[in-house]
Formats: sequence, C-alpha cells, structure tokens
Amino acid sequence: MTPVPTVIAQAPAVEVPTEIRSEEIVITLGDRRYRVRGLAKNLSYDLLKVDLLASRGDGFHVDTLDLYSARQRTVFHKQAAIEMGVKEDVVKRDLGRVLLKLEELQDAQIRQALEPKQEQITISGEDRAAALELLHDPHLLDRIVEDFTRCGVVGEETNKLAGYVAAISRHLDAPLAVIVQSSSAAGKSSLMEAILAFVPEEQRVQYSAMTGQSLFYMGETDLKHKVLAIVEEEGASRAAYALKLLQSEGVLTIASTGKDPATGRLITHEYRVEGPVMIFLTTTAIDLDEELLNRCLVLTVNEDRQQTQAIHRLQREQQTLEGLLARQEREEILRLHRNAQRLLQPLFVVNPYARALTFVDSQTRTRRDHTKYLALIRSIALLQQYQRPVKTTTHRGKTVSYIEATLDDIETANRLAHEVLGRSLDELPPQTRRLLLLIDEMVRSECGRLKMERCDFRFSRRDVRAHTAWGNTQLKLHLHRLEELEYLLVHRGGRGQSFVYELLFESQAADGKPRLPGLIDVETLRYGGKKSDPEPDKSRSSRPQVAPVSRDGRSAPQPPTTDLSREIRPIPPKTTDTGTRETPAVAVAMEG
Repeated sequence: MTPVPTVIAQAPAVEVPTEIRSEEIVITLGDRRYRVRGLAKNLSYDLLKVDLLASRGDGFHVDTLDLYSARQRTVFHKQAAIEMGVKEDVVKRDLGRVLLKLEELQDAQIRQALEPKQEQITISGEDRAAALELLHDPHLLDRIVEDFTRCGVVGEETNKLAGYVAAISRHLDAPLAVIVQSSSAAGKSSLMEAILAFVPEEQRVQYSAMTGQSLFYMGETDLKHKVLAIVEEEGASRAAYALKLLQSEGVLTIASTGKDPATGRLITHEYRVEGPVMIFLTTTAIDLDEELLNRCLVLTVNEDRQQTQAIHRLQREQQTLEGLLARQEREEILRLHRNAQRLLQPLFVVNPYARALTFVDSQTRTRRDHTKYLALIRSIALLQQYQRPVKTTTHRGKTVSYIEATLDDIETANRLAHEVLGRSLDELPPQTRRLLLLIDEMVRSECGRLKMERCDFRFSRRDVRAHTAWGNTQLKLHLHRLEELEYLLVHRGGRGQSFVYELLFESQAADGKPRLPGLIDVETLRYGGKKSDPEPDKSRSSRPQVAPVSRDGRSAPQPPTTDLSREIRPIPPKTTDTGTRETPAVAVAMEG
C-alpha cells in the first residue's frame, strides 16, 4: 500500500495595516495600535521575543514577551485589556493577528540573512573608461610598478609586481599564496598594505589574528575568489592547519555537534567554506612551518642601507607641499586600479608553450613550486586579458572561452621566479643569506687588502658586527645557522674564548641575487624548436617533425618548443687495426 504523503499547511498570509520603520513595526487594528520592537534579533524560528506596546487613546500597556509562550500572551492580553478599556477577547484576537504578521516578517528576515552577501559596485562611465585605458596599456606591468612608487612605496620592484600578480591570481582555480618575511621594522606590513590597497575593498578580507576554528564557521562563499590577509603569521598560528587545507583543497568542511531546535536532541551540523582564496601573510620568524612555506611565494623586504636612505628621503619629502599633493593623488591612483581589477573576468588561461617549459626537479618539494611557476604565468596573462583575443572552443556541447599566454608572459614569470621561487628553494632564510653575502664581501675586501688567500683569513664576531652594523642578538642567531649549515668553520670559540671563523663560501653571482636553475630560456622558445603537438602520437616521438600548415598552404608560424627528438646516446667502443679500443665520448643520434 502506497503511503499517503503528509501535507503541511502553511500559515495564512495576514492582511493587516502595517507600517515598517527602521527599528519598529506598527500594526493598527481598529482603534487599537500595536508597536513592535526587537524583531531583528529573532533569527531563529523557535523564538519570537519582542517589546510590544498596546495602546488605545490615552491608555496603553507595554511589556517584553515571547509571543510563542501561551502563558506570557495570557498575562499580556489580560493587563492590556484593562489598560485600554476593551474586552480580553478583543486583545486576544489582536495578538493572534500580530503573531501571524510577525512570523511572516521574521521568515523574510531569516531568508535575507541566509542569502550570500553580494555587494553591487557601480562604476561610472568616466571611471570605467579610465580603467579600460589602463588595462589596454601595452606597458601595463611597468605602469603598475610606477604607480606603486607614486603611492609612496620606494624600491622593491620585484616584490611589488609579484604581490600584485599574486593578488590577481585569486580569480584562478588554484591561486597563489604569499608570505612576506623580514626582520622587525623593515617594512613588511607596509608592503602588504600597499599591495592590498590596490585590491577592491569587497574582494579582500583582512584580520590581525584568527582562532583555530574561525575559518570553519565563515559563510560558505564569504572567501571565494577573495584575498585573505593576516597581518602577522603568529596571529594565524592557531589557524595554520585550516589555512594550509584551504590553500591545498580549495574548500573547508567541519562537522560540529548542535541541538535540534525541534526535538532538543544533539545532532551533527556540517559547515562548509568554499575557496579558492588567495592567502597573504607577513612574519618576522626565521624558521617557518615547512608545510606552510612550500605552499607560498616568499617575498623578502630589501634591508640594504641604500633602501633605508631612499625610505628616509621619501619620508622627508612627504612633509613638503609636493608630498601633500602626492597623497591626494594616491587616492585617484588606487581608485583607478581597483576599478580595473573589478573589470577583470575569471577567464581560462591556456599556455600553448606548456610542454616545452622546464623546471628544476632535484627535490620533491619542486612539485609544488612548479605549480606556483605555472600559476604565475597564468596570473600575468589574466592581468593582461584585455590585450589578448578571447578564443572559444566547444567541448561536450558547451562553449569554453579562454585566452592564451604569450612568450612575454613567460619571460616576466621567469624574471619573477628567479627571485621569489629561487629564494624558496634556498636552504638559508633571506636574512641569513644576506649576512652570508655581507661576510663574503668583507672577506674578499680584506683578502685583497692583505694579499692573502681566503682559506687563511680569520675573522671574529666583532669584525662582522663592525662591517655589517647588525645588532649582537640578531648577529649571533644568523651566525649560528651558518655554522650549522657549514658555511662557516669555527676555529676557536666557547668556554670564555672569543669566536674565530673561516668562511667556506664564495659568491659566484655578480649581483648576489638568488637564481632558480632549470628554467628554459625564452629566446630558445622564441627562435628555436617547433610547437608541441596538442595530442601527440604515443607510438612515436611526442614532438612533430613538420610544422602545421595554414589554410593558404604555407607553413603557419607556431610557438616553438624544445625539440626532444634529439637524444644524447653513447656509442659502443670499437677495436682499431692495432688492437686498441677506441671509445668516443658522446655522439648525437637523430630519430627517424
């Protein structure tokens, strides 16, 4: 026998004269007036507690009651009937109509509270035209760096551009994450604030600290495609697990115990927070959580003396009339970039050169660093989407729109990757690496002056402190790390003796900047090799030997890739007429 479905009758809509103001609701029934306050606090269906004023002429009665409580209603309508000079049945019937009307308003209020908050931002025609002009500028990346300088951020060209591009990656399905690492008072918070100022207000969420469970109880879409910034990594230490999970999985879910309002029994509630989200942190710590570190791009503030001099010069100029006018102009620049970012669309980015790219593969952690490198290329292309043709393709009956990355995007990503990813793969923290280069500079100078070999030169902590002007506490910390990693050899020290060191390192780079090995030279892609086959034949080489032909019969220009059909193969030794074995070193064999 088929069970008969149960039909639950809905409460009838009540047509009563109602006036809704900002903080109160007024219902008029005949010559009786009922004023209700406090309905906005009732966001649960099991409670309807309000301040109710019943009046008729000069008589009135006011009380706070839960209209779902029959006893409280009985007390109210008895006293109100006496004060207003009417029968109890009249007030009792009025309270019923007031209750149904308030239920109707409460239901609409709860539905509105549960709806995702969609802020509607309106851009005027003039602002839109200016933003489009910026996005169409072929020198967009240079203008971004220049606008940072005009907004009061001096130097830090690589950090400014890398941070801006990382913020744009919030539109990708797997955004980048950034952590700014420096010593105290170096300006890491200023750099983060400057980058966040270019992001529209409705697309960024910023906190000073977060508790361990706070991320799990955010709205389901409150963080989707936004920037989540936390001023200090220490303030996010208790939420580190949730941050790492949100960065890797793109979603957070938690099961929590709560009470069923209908039965009063304990039940399990599921909370869900959707990503993707771009995470932005700052820290002064030298030793970072490895799990968090390998998920982030590491930006380091320039702490050189020349940078300090430039900052001091800018701070003095800000006290002049020109500095005052520059601060006024800053708001115009920020509004321009915020509007430009609002116009960016979350398009798919296709990299036609992806198969030809190379990356260092000596460590397992480069599996994540490689995805950062590819996301960096996609973010740069996405930022310049108004300068690229939007292409479409049909897949399973659906039309997909996309843009393509160019060689210039890869070249820019390579330039940024050498510093931000090269630093990530460095075994030394940035400040320790900086001290090592300063010591190397001191040793090179002294060995040249004394005409002696580097292996014979010895120096003390006092010598390093005098050369670098670093504080003793900071210096001891980084020198100890250099000792542990065997960049310094201790010849004497401990038990009341002063420390004497020998430097076991010599810088090979001319500029001392970190380099990321293994990246392909863009000029090789630009002028050599052939475009990779999007669907290679697995039975032979994965690279075609003949370039595709265009519609007019000529060979069409294609993005070149590295030709992997050339293999380095050893040739077996052969025996000469004299009986000796002749072994050539290496020969190049061509397939086909």
